[in-house]
Formats: sequence, structure tokens, C-alpha cells
Amino acid sequence: DVQLQASGGGSVQAGGSLRLSCVASGFNFERYIIGWFRQASGKEREGVSCMDGYDGKTVYADSVKGRFTISRDNAKYTVSLQMNSLQPEDTATYYCNARWGGAEYWGQGTVVTVSS
Repeated sequence: DVQLQASGGGSVQAGGSLRLSCVASGFNFERYIIGWFRQASGKEREGVSCMDGYDGKTVYADSVKGRFTISRDNAKYTVSLQMNSLQPEDTATYYCNARWGGAEYWGQGTVVTVSS
């Protein structure tokens, strides 16, 4: 069975940091583009960052550039998101995502709350 198990969410004050992690299983992880999406209350889900499995190319949403860093370990089937200088507008449920070809998988969300 395919699984994406996210963890690391929590509550922090503005300016703080959190590190999200996602452990994958059940599919050929290194082939997949792995990334993070988030959904704030009352808003649509948006892409935060993703990383290609082969060349390591990364993409970031403009709103998180310079503050968030995505990384992956293909040997351990994990992807992480280091989030620094968090702001209240980063408050959301964060989801791990894997996609390649016609396949796409989602993990359960992990909640990040940033207070001012």
C-alpha cells in the first residue's frame, strides 16, 4: 500500500521555525516529484515547494522563497521542509505529495499554526 506519513507540525510564534518530514512507502520514491502543499482555513490548497527525484531541481512558491527549504533522501524515502521565519500567514494544514506520470499520492495533513 502507498503511504505518505507526514509529521512535524505544531504551534510556534512568528519568526520561529518548524521542520516537517514525510516518510513514503509503497512506490518507487526516487522517480517521483515530491512536494508540499498547504491549505489554510477557507482557502484553496496551494503548492509550497517540490523537488524532482532525478536532478534535484526545486520549485518554491513566491511566498516562501528564502524562508523554506525542501530536501529529500531517496535512500530513506523521506522528504523534509525546513520552515524558518514563519509568519501567521503560513498557518495551514500541510500535505505531502508525490507525483509521476499519471500517478499522484497524498499524505495526511500536519497542522502548522503561527501566532503573532
